[in-house]
Amino acid sequence: MIATEPTTLTGFSREAVEELSRQKGEPDGLRQARLDAWETYERLPMPNQSMEEWRRTSLRMLKLDRLTPFTGVGQSSATLDELSSGSEGGLALSGDHAGTVVQRNASTAYTEAAGSFADQGVIFTDLDTAFGEHGDLVRDYFMTRAVPRDFGKFEALHAAMWQGGSFLYIPAGVSVGLPFRSFAMADAPGSSLFNHSLVILEEGAEAFFVDAYHSETADRMSFASAVVELILGKGAKLRYVQVQDWGRHTVNIGNQRANLDEDAELKSLQVTLGSKWSKNSISSGLQGRNAQAEMLGIFFADGDQFFDHHTWQLHESPYATSDLEFKGAVKDSARSVYSGMIRVSEGAQKTDAFQANRNLVLSRGARADTIPNLEIAANDVRCTHGATVSQVEEEHIFYLQARGIPRSEAQKLIVEGFFRPVIDRIPVEEIQDFLQGAIARKVGI
Repeated sequence: MIATEPTTLTGFSREAVEELSRQKGEPDGLRQARLDAWETYERLPMPNQSMEEWRRTSLRMLKLDRLTPFTGVGQSSATLDELSSGSEGGLALSGDHAGTVVQRNASTAYTEAAGSFADQGVIFTDLDTAFGEHGDLVRDYFMTRAVPRDFGKFEALHAAMWQGGSFLYIPAGVSVGLPFRSFAMADAPGSSLFNHSLVILEEGAEAFFVDAYHSETADRMSFASAVVELILGKGAKLRYVQVQDWGRHTVNIGNQRANLDEDAELKSLQVTLGSKWSKNSISSGLQGRNAQAEMLGIFFADGDQFFDHHTWQLHESPYATSDLEFKGAVKDSARSVYSGMIRVSEGAQKTDAFQANRNLVLSRGARADTIPNLEIAANDVRCTHGATVSQVEEEHIFYLQARGIPRSEAQKLIVEGFFRPVIDRIPVEEIQDFLQGAIARKVGI
């Protein structure tokens, strides 16, 4: 992969927002929306450790004034083979799919969508094209319902500086079994990437969407800010997978939020493996009766990585179900923080909500913090939460060594067994194989 020459701008400013919009050739309305978001960003306070969600997370290492706000704006052209050559270790770009969008830095490098699905009214394209060809539809949902522009400081910055991403629209009653895939790649150290995924499923629609983020480790800090908005109409079904594998020079802040209407069903998986420092907010808003959300997570931090996950199971209507299971491992001097909230509104009777966070500590210098939370305003619900932090038992290592298995291989088997219940709930062989390989590399085999 050939690195892109960075823009001469440094740091974030109103001028950077205007220049980004100019280079993208955006109409006045879209440029004004960016500038309005920039004003919101300037007005909102920077998160600090006096805020509950940031209490265990410091932003000291994020130096926004030293970053290039965008690099390589516009459309570029590349084949999947050319793009794959620069993504060693990442999730494979090949495989059966309904459509693929690849973003390299701030430009869309590749777009493909099966024509047979377009004949059914399915729209899958990069976000810039979606704004140009389906502007009214995109503007109705883009950072207005799931993640509003004024949700927080970094969300407002994202709304001002978004550079690319994917747009998927499935009309009512249409079902697509093959995955739609969105890949974000970066090869410009010292720059920023604001990737956005917007998925809209109308009543009774079904789809499978994969987000994957990857870069090789460089010697200058980079910044990644992804926003994912999942909108599920009545009776819609969505399987969503996100794999974050940024290089160790990257500071990552992500926000993923889903809105579920009546009888809608979401099955999501969050995989966090890369970056130097990562903070993710993952939320399912169960807004309709009988909505169902399965929220799975896998994270593995090694070296001096820091991962912080906040999850939200927001029950706003009766007879809805959410089931969350996040599993993580830490080794060397890495640290993880998990905080989960089940919030049941006053009218959400007959709610079933389950939350589990399990952590495996593989080194003396590693640390895992876990904070489960419940806020229940209804009186006829079933809610459970549990959290564990434990080390690998020496007895288990000895048991395997006594049967001729080397110590390093024994530890690998134990870690794989720890993650296996979650991996087995992913009915995609390609993703299962990637996770098994990534875990083995993390363990050190």
